[in-house]
Amino acid sequence: MSTRNGEITAFLTASGYDSWTAKPLAGDASSRRYQRLTSERGASAILMDWPPADGGDTQPFADLAENLRHKGVSAPEIIARDHARGLLLIEDLGDALFTEVIAQDSSAEMPLYRAATDLLVHLQDTPVADLPPLGPRIMAEMTSLAFSEYRQTVLGDPAEDVQARFENRFEDILREHLQGDMVFVHRDYHAQNLLWLPERAGIARVGVIDFQDAKLGHRAYDLVSLLQDARRDVPAGVELQMIDHYIHATNIDDSAFRSAYAVIGVQRNMRILGIFARLSQNAGKHHYIDYVPRVWAHFEHGLNHPALAPVAEELLSALPAPTPDALERLRA
Repeated sequence: MSTRNGEITAFLTASGYDSWTAKPLAGDASSRRYQRLTSERGASAILMDWPPADGGDTQPFADLAENLRHKGVSAPEIIARDHARGLLLIEDLGDALFTEVIAQDSSAEMPLYRAATDLLVHLQDTPVADLPPLGPRIMAEMTSLAFSEYRQTVLGDPAEDVQARFENRFEDILREHLQGDMVFVHRDYHAQNLLWLPERAGIARVGVIDFQDAKLGHRAYDLVSLLQDARRDVPAGVELQMIDHYIHATNIDDSAFRSAYAVIGVQRNMRILGIFARLSQNAGKHHYIDYVPRVWAHFEHGLNHPALAPVAEELLSALPAPTPDALERLRA
């Protein structure tokens, strides 16, 4: 038995779950691993395995889960924890991911996205835990991956001078358009991190996972994450209606919010281009390159907004479009 397996066995024994049957679950883009534990009577729980040696830190997830649950959000209950070894036993919220529910019943798409948007409104209107801020300088620097990973892989040159010049100009754009109070931002709020729990009521019908990287940021951030999904096509009608619904529900300034939405969309999709390139090159997760054309389309669409006019032309010249040849290089 490996040292890690021994640690897991000891943790489950101490928690009273050593006799439950374990089955691996699909992971995400991180080094976290998951197992579903099932008892003889059919009860279940989820083991999160995130070793500190792999950069794991289970404390933020546990703390945020409890904070969210206190606000009436369906985050998983923490059953047992061993932060020193990177192990959590959490509530099993099931398999009804938004992506799966919509695949089985396309008529559920609009109601589910409306419920997810309503949950955002609720989250942003309640006090949140003390979280690090996602400010303009940090957000500008986060776009560097589009150059150092995405462009570097495709063209063999990170164009560091262009990157530095862009970051400074983009920081000014972010400062101009990301005004207002900072709120809780999940940062990965999309259909594969949301579960449909129809037996619950109100906002609790939306189960939320993968929130350990939450920060304080602009209100538009999570709505961009939800509606400009890298992994699935969200119909344009759904995106437009949910933006309208959010603006109406929050009574926020329409023009200012749409500008912020466009700016954050460009920032976020630039970062995703870099992350997917890195996952393919460094971790052998080549399937992420299948999503690159969709991410590029979001990025390119965002640049059409007047708020991005000062940087649009230079960015489109600096970053290579995902042609078949470019995609092959990203997969290689």
